[in-house]
Amino acid sequence: MKKSILSKLSYSVVSATLLAGLLSGCGAKGTGGTGDVIKIGVNLELSGAVASYGQSIAEGIDLGVEEINKNGGVDGKKIELIKIDNKSDAAEATNAAIKLTSQDKVTAIIGAATSGNTKAQVQIASDNKTVLLTPSGTSTDLTGTDGSVLDYIFRTCFIDPFQGSVAANFAATKLNVKKAAIFGDSANDYAKGLATSFKETFAAAGGTIVAEEAYASKDTDFRATLTRIKAANPEFVFIPGYYEEVGLIIKQAREMGITVPFMGGDGWDSPKLVELAGADALNNTFITNHYSSGDPDEKIQKFVTAFKGKFNDKSPDAFNALGYDSIYLLSDSIKRAGSTDGEKIKDAMAQTKDLALISGTFKFDEMHNPIKTATVLEYKDGKQVFNTKVNP
Repeated sequence: MKKSILSKLSYSVVSATLLAGLLSGCGAKGTGGTGDVIKIGVNLELSGAVASYGQSIAEGIDLGVEEINKNGGVDGKKIELIKIDNKSDAAEATNAAIKLTSQDKVTAIIGAATSGNTKAQVQIASDNKTVLLTPSGTSTDLTGTDGSVLDYIFRTCFIDPFQGSVAANFAATKLNVKKAAIFGDSANDYAKGLATSFKETFAAAGGTIVAEEAYASKDTDFRATLTRIKAANPEFVFIPGYYEEVGLIIKQAREMGITVPFMGGDGWDSPKLVELAGADALNNTFITNHYSSGDPDEKIQKFVTAFKGKFNDKSPDAFNALGYDSIYLLSDSIKRAGSTDGEKIKDAMAQTKDLALISGTFKFDEMHNPIKTATVLEYKDGKQVFNTKVNP
């Protein structure tokens, strides 16, 4: 049975003043569907350390809303987006969630891009019975822990353990790697989750971790640690982390003569990665991701064409696709609920089945995690090239 675990959670980022404002707004039903519009909140990292993720998600949402509204909206109502920049900061994400629920009275919230900034909204969304849908927050405990689900929290992406296991199996079976090193962000739940899953799956496949090192967010010089990794003589290096540090790590590793394959997760997926690492350095590197613009699937190619038409021939990345899928997933749930009532929407979303979107065909498990495929991409001369799909 699903149980609420909100009593177990503590969010220190909410100040006493903000809590007072929140509590005064609790109990009021959202009016996001009043009149001819359905108001959807968008709480994303549009500036700050991981702005690339939030900006890409926002582009995908914009394309989806344009298409949905052009085709009559949701039950005849047009979607209206209310966007707030959380500046890649948890406290700002909390403030934004309070405004969206208590002041703007949105029907639901899409965001944030990262797990930490999504967690900062969980209490507010749950207290206000507002569905919170993160396009790309992959941390395992985001939607609940120990088999207890947070009723109003969902995600469009797959979770960290699946990504880590896909990477480990790809290294062991496709690249025939026996010895691997792990180099991850020491304070990042995303990185730690991927590293743990990779390590367990790689060992189960008969592989050995010959070095396990860590870096800190905002580090810029990784040469000392890379020297230790090189001395361990790995055949492969797994780097779970975000593009800002990963780009510099790969650049410096190649300069030091480390030529083995590197691999990471969806946190690599940003045009900034190529700028930081250089196209040549990224050759022989791979990522697990949610989709590929090079996938020949007809539905995906239709999305790619539409996106390029709207955004000056830009090829859509996975965060664009996840943003696009998020607004379609939410719209489908509202339509099936036949209401903008938060409780009815979350019930409809939990019952989603066989909904074919860009990043996969959706249904949810008991913890509100979508069960869908993953894609492995390879970098060739600075371009992402479709390699393979992996089923859950």
